[in-house]
Amino acid sequence: MELDELKKMWKGLPQDRPSDTNIVELIQNKNNGPLASLKKTFRRRMRLMIIVPVLLLATNFDDTEKVLTSILFWAYIFCCLGIIWFARHNFKIVQRMQAADAAVKVNLQQQIALLEKRMQLETHFKRIILLFLVLLVEVVPYFQYYSMLDKWHSLPVLVRSGSYAGLLLLQFLLNKKLRERRTGEQLAHLKELVQEME
Repeated sequence: MELDELKKMWKGLPQDRPSDTNIVELIQNKNNGPLASLKKTFRRRMRLMIIVPVLLLATNFDDTEKVLTSILFWAYIFCCLGIIWFARHNFKIVQRMQAADAAVKVNLQQQIALLEKRMQLETHFKRIILLFLVLLVEVVPYFQYYSMLDKWHSLPVLVRSGSYAGLLLLQFLLNKKLRERRTGEQLAHLKELVQEME
């Protein structure tokens, strides 16, 4: 109870408002701050989407011809390239925000809005890609033979449909939570800093 009262008293104390110069320095900091964290996230995403197909090829090194002629492999490459494209453009937006000439409040607000819009587009892209991959898994066995897909198609349609619905729901929930954790907190912090500017 005493701790709660102490917190209330602390929140009631007038706090020194940081100057615009300090806020701009924090925003433009290349190593710390919300923009630096966003850049690390987007850079990590690009690297991961490059590494995963290479690992997929490496695990099937003994039969690379089969992998390279696989529709599923190329569809996965397309998905990875799409995610890399979004991450690269988001990375460029963050770089522009960190540039010295981006210290104007209105410009920063526009860049934040653009970044949020791009991240929403990326989320929609991921959902469409997942639906595309589900459709591909259902259609590909009619054109190419995969022992794994043959076993999957031996299951009843209701089981497969339920699995797809569960996968889509899981992707929706996890994507929302991960996006909030990886980029949402930094964007919220950035918005607060921009609002504090005069």
